[in-house]
Amino acid sequence: MRVQPRAWIGLATWALYLAVAVVIQATSRIPYTEWGDSAGNLWRGAVLSLVVGAVLVAIVTTWLGWWRPAMRERRTTRAKWTIIAPALLVVVMVGNLAGTDWGSVGTDFVIAALALGVFVGFNEEMTSRGLLLVGLRGSTREIWVALISSLLFGLMHGVNIVLGQSVGETLPQVGQAFLLGLSFYILRRVTGSLAWAMLLHGAWDFSVFTLGETAGSNPLTVLVLVAGVVALATFWFAARDARETAGEPELDASPPRS
Repeated sequence: MRVQPRAWIGLATWALYLAVAVVIQATSRIPYTEWGDSAGNLWRGAVLSLVVGAVLVAIVTTWLGWWRPAMRERRTTRAKWTIIAPALLVVVMVGNLAGTDWGSVGTDFVIAALALGVFVGFNEEMTSRGLLLVGLRGSTREIWVALISSLLFGLMHGVNIVLGQSVGETLPQVGQAFLLGLSFYILRRVTGSLAWAMLLHGAWDFSVFTLGETAGSNPLTVLVLVAGVVALATFWFAARDARETAGEPELDASPPRS
């Protein structure tokens, strides 16, 4: 690593990304509540800012030299059973896709939603459970790393108030995002790779926007709350055996040569 991990660096990169994204989204003059109304709104209101954000995050990660620790764990958790919470989210996500009336969704909207999913998955995971997580691990116990990174992930969604969403709608979204963050953290610890959290996060947002576009329904939505409660009750088990503190020697995870 070019720069030694410090909590303030992780917090600064989180704040920088959020500020850039919000400024670009606000200048589009498309309220957050109208992003899903059309493909054009999705591109201008969200995707443009996400593309710029992705470039920014990639540049910062490269300059810090944090790609390796941001993208993978040195050691996965022994508590593999904690995968329950992320698995429940997968079930709901599949339900969202099944409940979408694909015949009424335009190809242009599907492409825009796919782009949003890809960039949201990369940006928000790399920012919250990548750079922020690595920075916090420089001086913070893992239990607090999980909680703080998930809490700040939740607070990222609080800016939707500035983007036109009511306080009453935003506060539950912040709480749900906090719980989702814990599930994504667990997925990272179980699989050893941030890529899986990026994939699930991106697929989740894609499924939510396509379902909303067709005013579809998903009876499995109740499992989102169940997954959140399970994540809150089990993340400690995924965190307790982490040995990711900066300065510890890294295990050689490369496959043996034949």
